[in-house]
Amino acid sequence: MREDKGLSSVSLATTHELMPMTASTLRRIATTLLAGLALALHPLVSTAQPAKPAAGARAELRPIFVTAPEIAEGRRLAEVSCARCHGIHGISSAIGIPHIAAQRAPYIYIQMREYLQGKRPQSPMTGAVRFLSDDALVKVSAYYASQDPPRSAAAPAKAPAQKPDPVQAGRAAAGACAGCHGDAGVTETPGSPNLIGFDPKYFVAAMNAYKSGQRKNEVMKPMAAGVSEAELNNLGLFYALQKPARAATKGTGDAAAGKTAAGGCSGCHGDKGVASDPATPSLAGQDAQYLATATQAYKDGTRKDETMKGAVAELNEKTIRDIAAFYASQQPQAPKVRKPLSLAEWAERCDRCHGINGNSTDPLVPALAAQRTDWLEHVMNAYRTGARKSGAMGAMMSVMSDAEIKDLAAHYSRQTARAVSFIVLPPN
Repeated sequence: MREDKGLSSVSLATTHELMPMTASTLRRIATTLLAGLALALHPLVSTAQPAKPAAGARAELRPIFVTAPEIAEGRRLAEVSCARCHGIHGISSAIGIPHIAAQRAPYIYIQMREYLQGKRPQSPMTGAVRFLSDDALVKVSAYYASQDPPRSAAAPAKAPAQKPDPVQAGRAAAGACAGCHGDAGVTETPGSPNLIGFDPKYFVAAMNAYKSGQRKNEVMKPMAAGVSEAELNNLGLFYALQKPARAATKGTGDAAAGKTAAGGCSGCHGDKGVASDPATPSLAGQDAQYLATATQAYKDGTRKDETMKGAVAELNEKTIRDIAAFYASQQPQAPKVRKPLSLAEWAERCDRCHGINGNSTDPLVPALAAQRTDWLEHVMNAYRTGARKSGAMGAMMSVMSDAEIKDLAAHYSRQTARAVSFIVLPPN
């Protein structure tokens, strides 16, 4: 913090309720900066006295003028209540404890109030803030906001190889399958299945069944044996994202009769052959000959599945062909699968709220730059599981994989934390 004869302005919540603030209001109200408190542009006022809000400004967030002695008092409070975990300068050396140096003062204040009010799960933080007054919370927040930002994590000695686009990798691998299953997984060969319309989990499980011999097919077994798990995942994703279409083949059964006979199949495979369970195959639009052959295999035991064996045990050959014809006539649907975002695409989304490279310019939004990787992972997982509540964060994290969360946390830990000043403008 730069000391001056003037006062430092820290915008903090001073009521129990916070409301969104307009840009015009924020321009009229003092806020805090990232790595050193902004000097107030107002005349000297009595210590710890909230400034009078500008006309029309909301009172939920207003400037509090903090003197250098009060910052020093914030340090003394931090030594007793915070430094054991967060360090006296706000730089944590403990796993699972975040850096708070140069974090936005309003954000620090609000988080401590949430622990104080029981809005966060019980933790050491609950005990640490239990006996701190509101005045003490202000001073501690102002002190840590005045500290130099943490240093970014060291980049790997060897830059990690850029991950290939999984859909493009799947497209390339699918070339070996096109002869039987079509370029986009829509077969034109009777007896060969459509590969579109399946959740990738089912596709991978089916391919592994060919690998292990659980599914008997002398052509598929050697082909599947040479494909790695990562390649199977890419293939499954590629086919799942293709436009659904019926197999370009014809069946020999009676689809109308098959509709009636298929009533017992709808519980797992859906009324029209579109399954709701990712682990269950959708049958809509599938090649009829393949369906009939697979059903017969479950019946005679060459395909092992006790549920299917019992379900088809009483079906005769004609009924099997009729059911296959019915499902082949139905319109397949795309599974609920998203195309994975690249690290750059995820970071671009996060930067919209948290600032370029994680350097937030919003006093109520935390900075992510140079934060501990383990802490970022912990928080993102907490939003994903609902342990932390936020509609926006929960929605984003709910579709992220473990690997994507790890990559994103590492990305922000390597960004340089930068000082950003928020100054008070005179009212219009």
